Amino acid sequence: MRILLYSHDTFGLGHLRRSRTIAHALATRFENAEIAIITGSPFAGTFNFLDQIIYLQIPPVTKRSDGTYTSLEDGAGLDFTVNARASAIEDFMEEWNPDMLIVDKEPLGFRKELLNALLSAKARGTKTVLGLRDVLDAPDILKVEWDRKGIYDHIDTLYDEIWVYGPENFYDPLQELDLPESVTNKVHYTGFLNRTNGSGVELEIPKLPFDKYILVTAGGGGDGYELMRSTIKMARQNPDSGDNFVMVLGPFMGTKEGEKIRAEAAGIPNILLIGFDPELEKYIADAEFLIGMCGYNTFCEVLTFDKHAVYVPRSVPRLEQRIRAYRSASLGWSSVLEISEAINPQIFHQAVKSIRRRRLPSEAPVKPDMKGLSRICERVHAIIGETATAKKTIRLV
Repeated sequence: MRILLYSHDTFGLGHLRRSRTIAHALATRFENAEIAIITGSPFAGTFNFLDQIIYLQIPPVTKRSDGTYTSLEDGAGLDFTVNARASAIEDFMEEWNPDMLIVDKEPLGFRKELLNALLSAKARGTKTVLGLRDVLDAPDILKVEWDRKGIYDHIDTLYDEIWVYGPENFYDPLQELDLPESVTNKVHYTGFLNRTNGSGVELEIPKLPFDKYILVTAGGGGDGYELMRSTIKMARQNPDSGDNFVMVLGPFMGTKEGEKIRAEAAGIPNILLIGFDPELEKYIADAEFLIGMCGYNTFCEVLTFDKHAVYVPRSVPRLEQRIRAYRSASLGWSSVLEISEAINPQIFHQAVKSIRRRRLPSEAPVKPDMKGLSRICERVHAIIGETATAKKTIRLV
């Protein structure tokens, strides 16, 4: 049984980490699974993968601060890079001939780089699935984006199913889109993707100087500078709070920004800075609670380990984090601050103090549905059928 996951990865680590989580769940559940991930992330090699999983690195691109894209390969134009990515995808899919293709978030791939490969896959009988986050963007913005990308013209014919990686009662990422009933009938809500140590290997975090700590993370870190700076300012102005902070900057934080953060944190004894660790789950599991931006992966990890959280979401280039953070807060799972509030050290400090008085997510009236991975495995078995020979001795919960 061959399953291929596509992850375009033009900014941050979210798409790769989500695809890797799903791949590990499938490899654990199905004894005859061979799994491959196509990724544009330049950091794929820093992650551990189970033996059943391989990955194909395609030429990386990145998003500039103005929302445009550029190639990360020296001297390569964007069109050249996209063509190279598309060719690599088509060649690999033709040679590997997967039984199923799971596409993360972008229905046609980055700049339609996946379109020809999808058409060929459908012609060969490959089952195709579009996997979507619980929240994509504000509905009016997403509607315009999908129209501009030509997605409405293809989504019905190219995909057998659409999986939403969240519960139906949390958020509908496709609301207000002009989708025919033939498309909406393909939608399956999986619940959130529960997280554990993604590598399958027992890992130990480095010895920390604190017995207890608050974890501060901005995911890949490309847009986490203001959150990190605000946390340092809060810590400096409240030295007797008793709080310790482990701050993970992320691999995409700019060199100059990282240097500024390190300079500002220097000499503050209750702050420990970490550049990047691909196995963030252990830090979350051992933390008192978390300060973050409410990206999908961090959100799922916080709920998996039943932690409190204060989210300071971004609002550009997408409203995804803001929508998720406020919806989570409305259900009693977390607290939320605007960055305009978090830059005020006293407001931020009061938010951190108050989080300890809140109920855990598992104690909220509406409890998080964390069965996403087991439901994905069920859907794979239902779609591929007898090709998917399940391990009867392993039960994914």
